Amino acid sequence: MTSSPVRPGPVYLTVLVIATCGLVYELVAGALASYLLGDTVTQFSLVIGIYLTAMGAGAWLSKFIERGVARRFVEIEIAVAFLGGFSAPILSFAFLSPRWFHPVFYGLVFGVGTLVGVEIPLMLRLLRRSVAFKDLVAQVLTFDYLGALAASLLFPLVFVPNLGLFRTSLLFGLLNVVVAFTSIRLFREEIGAPGGLVAKAAVVAALLLGGFAGADRLSEMAEEQQYADEVLFAKSSPYQRVVLTRNKAGFQLFLNGHLQFSSVDEYRYHEALVHPAFAVVPGARRVAVFGGGDGLAVREVLRHPSVESVTVVDLDPKVTRLARENPLFVALNGGSLLSPKVTVVNDDAMPWLEKGTDLFDLAFVDFPDPNGFAVGKLYTKRFYGLLKRRLAPEGAFAVQSTSPLFARKSFWIIDRTIGAAGFETRPYHATVPSFGEWGFVLASRRPFDVPGRLIPGLRFLSDETLPALFSFGPDMARLEVPVNRLHDQVLVRTYESEWRKFE
Repeated sequence: MTSSPVRPGPVYLTVLVIATCGLVYELVAGALASYLLGDTVTQFSLVIGIYLTAMGAGAWLSKFIERGVARRFVEIEIAVAFLGGFSAPILSFAFLSPRWFHPVFYGLVFGVGTLVGVEIPLMLRLLRRSVAFKDLVAQVLTFDYLGALAASLLFPLVFVPNLGLFRTSLLFGLLNVVVAFTSIRLFREEIGAPGGLVAKAAVVAALLLGGFAGADRLSEMAEEQQYADEVLFAKSSPYQRVVLTRNKAGFQLFLNGHLQFSSVDEYRYHEALVHPAFAVVPGARRVAVFGGGDGLAVREVLRHPSVESVTVVDLDPKVTRLARENPLFVALNGGSLLSPKVTVVNDDAMPWLEKGTDLFDLAFVDFPDPNGFAVGKLYTKRFYGLLKRRLAPEGAFAVQSTSPLFARKSFWIIDRTIGAAGFETRPYHATVPSFGEWGFVLASRRPFDVPGRLIPGLRFLSDETLPALFSFGPDMARLEVPVNRLHDQVLVRTYESEWRKFE
């Protein structure tokens, strides 16, 4: 007795869902690896390569499934739902043991990819009695690709900002369970007695629902184990993982696991970044701050009475909102981002510079370290060339430039790149206990002397101590290094190799 044909419409919708789920699991793994390990390009490249290889392996393995195809398909969906749905929590907790993270990470990506690779061949075999082969392949692949498009658009724009990575992976796990239940109904004639499958799907659905309901607590547990101190705030944005922690001494901001500041000593860093530049352009009225969404550099800028306007260009609205609304932040930055002199722009700094025409007397470039190509582009000759167009003829700017002690080559690459863009440079450094010896580059379109006079009342800098910042010992002395260019970001590779020695 042959089974009756299956209506293809619901099946194509099922294909759309499983394709979306499959790509979301891939994106979750890539995003988490980027948050935890850095170097976004490397992590996503590895995830994509392993995942596609695994899908190929799954497609090959599907040919060995000869009997009970419909039942095997449902079982695969249940397995994908469980493994993919819990992928974010599994990887987050695996990171607590660095020795095991990479085996778990690669194993999970390969496992999910293999299961996803089995799905479509089995679906094609289930549908071949209902649809002509040429139409079957075309339509299944069409819905498969549409599902991938949906995932790639919705993941960064909707799901991660609103649900976070934990709830996103768990939600799509639940969608795979829905596919399993739907398939039991669609292929009930081939499956026969569905009791065992229904029970398995129900158990996985219950686990996923429980995980979804307790996602905040799961995320908190993972964060608490990753960070030594109490986690006050932890949210994922489309750009990064934002975590705020607190200990007895103060609080700290982490972006993608990298410390951005500690409230205990951040004043040393921000005074060093801001005030030497004002000594070069003492009457500066129009100021731009790139990065610096925490408002701490802006706090120092506003100490200068000549300043009439400050434009803050920071990509991530989650950071700037935190700096304007969180009481700890507001107390530390003095409510700087709430000042009527300050305009906050949430945009990528490079296109923002390209499309604007306003000139600035001073600019402060306070981006995260160049640990990936997305940030590395903001340390290129191209970026500094764009900045040059937006500086007044007598203007100057200062750039945070990583450590001249721990990342010596990287520091001098930044200095040389700024010089290659047509600036006179004066590199300098300061000791910030949370970071160690930290470097900056002061630059102007015209020749200038080492600054000598600062405003009074600073906690760290003084007229007497300032000259020492511009002196480098032998272990930090200038090196012969290349220029960092947009299409050859030697800085990113150098930075990664230098800091890897201290991991």
